[in-house]
Amino acid sequence: MKSKVVRVWTASVLLTAAMGLAGGMVWATDQSVLTPSVNNFEATQKTTTVQITYGKSASITLPIGTQLPVGDKLQLSQSVELEYTTGNPSIAKVNARGVLIPVSPGTTTLTIRVSSAEPYTGQLKLPVTVSKAQPVTLAFKPKLEVRRIKLGSSSFTVQTVTIPKGMTAAVGFANSRVGSTQPLAGIASNYRAAIAINGTFFDAYTDVPDPYGHLISGGMAEHIGNRGTTIGFKWDGSAVMDSLRMSIRGTIVRKDGRTASWYAYFMNRKPTGSASAILFTPKRGKMLGFAADTAVIVRNNMVTSVRHGINVSIPADGYVLVFQGNEKGQAERFEAGARVNYAINLTNMQGKQLDWSGVHTAVGAGPRLVTNGAVSLNPAAEGFKDPKILSGGGARSGIAIGKDGSILLATVPGATMKQWAQVMVKLGAQQAMNLDGGASSGLWFQGKTITAPGRELSNALLFGQQLKWE
Repeated sequence: MKSKVVRVWTASVLLTAAMGLAGGMVWATDQSVLTPSVNNFEATQKTTTVQITYGKSASITLPIGTQLPVGDKLQLSQSVELEYTTGNPSIAKVNARGVLIPVSPGTTTLTIRVSSAEPYTGQLKLPVTVSKAQPVTLAFKPKLEVRRIKLGSSSFTVQTVTIPKGMTAAVGFANSRVGSTQPLAGIASNYRAAIAINGTFFDAYTDVPDPYGHLISGGMAEHIGNRGTTIGFKWDGSAVMDSLRMSIRGTIVRKDGRTASWYAYFMNRKPTGSASAILFTPKRGKMLGFAADTAVIVRNNMVTSVRHGINVSIPADGYVLVFQGNEKGQAERFEAGARVNYAINLTNMQGKQLDWSGVHTAVGAGPRLVTNGAVSLNPAAEGFKDPKILSGGGARSGIAIGKDGSILLATVPGATMKQWAQVMVKLGAQQAMNLDGGASSGLWFQGKTITAPGRELSNALLFGQQLKWE
């Protein structure tokens, strides 16, 4: 049976995993320890040619404004690591997960190559034609409304935007990276969005405005923050909502064949506290932005160097692992020339495995407001401690999924979290969650600011039919 899993792993149990994300990563839906096959690194082994096929197609055609998860559609004769490149990135780009992103009309070639160590080899070349953007038929046009909701003696004026199921969603990063800020209108314009709402919480009062919640873009995790609730948008046009928790676990294979494991707490977040183990991807920017105690630099799943006490570059074809304080001992397991892989395990806050392999875009914030049409509010259980969330009132932003799969965006100038949940039920939400609020609360619709944020934002959730992909 041909496998869609594209990483060289052996494990004591069967893994359900999706196509790899950044730098030798898989979505793992089992918590077993993954162990690379040491035999793959023995120079004496006979070369094995891996057969790579892309369905029945020998070419790809796709219009501007779409994305294609090529990696998820591949069939392989062996489970191996793959790397993706395009001949002309000005026509089409491809990310580390194998998501093809059209840039401008024209033709180019997508090359899919086995990147595992010996004895594996093999590649597939697919001609790619990018056409002009095509109109997309949706169930209805996005609709902006002002709704007035009564709860007992209290009345709430709510700005809402209803979006049809299947309208494309994306995460908008301020200045196209993690750890920056920009006006909401600027983020929306940069991504050619039609609709935008503020996203996850962030450090608004520090020198580095890092996000707090999960951010997934193009099927690739770009920030991890394990509290609250996350909404995810799938390739099939549907949306899911859960208390997503992500953990990073990796394995090292040294040049002599010995193996070791490693882990990281977060992704793309400046270290704080006495101990830190953090993974930085190219979405952070060209540099870490600080002098790391120990930085392990990985390119194409191989350690190129281990540096100490300096601000290092983040390679475009890899990532950097930073170990600080009590976690510096992990760095001793790495050496230049060692091969490195990692998996991100997905569960909910109760520890149940989640299959989010079809999710291309996700934003984590919270708390959860509505489940199956009824109020389901327990912010303390989701990890929230701030009185502004637990009991206080303030400006709120939120997002909901309707019975028909449509998406509702909403802002209100003042409400407690309990009131906000009740308002969402009145608005017809089947599933709903809170987004960042207060001075961050903002809503933008077809070129006009509907709810004006009181500050620049770190990130936003965007919708449109001609979104600019990165």
